[in-house]
Amino acid sequence: MSGKLVVGVDMSKKDFVAATRVGNQEKQLGKFNNESSGFAELHEQVEEQRRAEGLSEIHLILEATGGYEAGLVAHAYEKGWLVSMPNPKQVRDWAKGMGYRAKTDRVDTRMLAHYGQAVAPPARPQLPAEVSELDSLLKRRLDLEQALQKEQTRLSEMQGRPGIALPVTQSLQQVSKALAQALSEIQSAIDRLTQSYEPFAEQQQRLLALPGVGPKVVLPLLVKLFQWSNLTQGEGDSQGLTSFVGLHPQPYESGTSVRRQPGISKMGDSEIRRLLYMGALGGVHGNNPLKAFYQRLIGRGKAKKVALVASARKILVWAWTIFSRNIAWNPDLHQIAS
Repeated sequence: MSGKLVVGVDMSKKDFVAATRVGNQEKQLGKFNNESSGFAELHEQVEEQRRAEGLSEIHLILEATGGYEAGLVAHAYEKGWLVSMPNPKQVRDWAKGMGYRAKTDRVDTRMLAHYGQAVAPPARPQLPAEVSELDSLLKRRLDLEQALQKEQTRLSEMQGRPGIALPVTQSLQQVSKALAQALSEIQSAIDRLTQSYEPFAEQQQRLLALPGVGPKVVLPLLVKLFQWSNLTQGEGDSQGLTSFVGLHPQPYESGTSVRRQPGISKMGDSEIRRLLYMGALGGVHGNNPLKAFYQRLIGRGKAKKVALVASARKILVWAWTIFSRNIAWNPDLHQIAS
């Protein structure tokens, strides 16, 4: 047997819709519960089709949905399926070119299956469990930080204002206290995990030596580097990583007369882009190669924001070099001549 049965899946919180494609033949499989019984039902249907078609592999194509897909992805890996989670923007751009216009669950599944069959996106190996755990902890930390900040802001705005009922301020104080406690517990879990998993401890120490990489940046950056290495089976390069994160330059040109200020694609993780930008904002004020790089761009007439984005990209490239080669940061190798 040879060949792949491509399975496109559109996920939601409670259920998912699936379709398959072999060559030019499509098959709608219907809706399944987003739980173990639904995964088993999908598995039974696609395995039956795979055997009937004489195919050797099953390739699952789906888009990340903030964690709703995690159970199905884990099930797929357990069953030995190939798994791809392509960038949604790239999929949508491809779909428009292929004439997909309607936006429904069933159309999305057909489109994803078609994309998987036509483009053959690289399969994504399973991440180490520790990386997935750290990713989930960091996302929960961010959720709690944002919620706590909102409650504290509300409390600050209401204090001293006439006409505010006492139970309102008491509620805000209680919720803020509970959020702070939950945040402390999540941070403790993060600390335990990063100290117990040796690759985290080693890579974290190396990355913290980089200009612009501090405690707020280092762990989300480390997760992204692990994800990129995993996605590319360790063969990825820094240019691909900047595209993966959405920091690569994207000029806008149409014909000979239409020009816009070039920007970045913003296709990847917006939070890591924000963190790298903030890291660059602090890093360019130190006495280090990042400052020299930034000042050289300013000296060439680049706007400050453009130079800061380029500096954020430079941090990412340096981080990948350190991570992928398992080497220490050496600032002497990255000095910018004045």
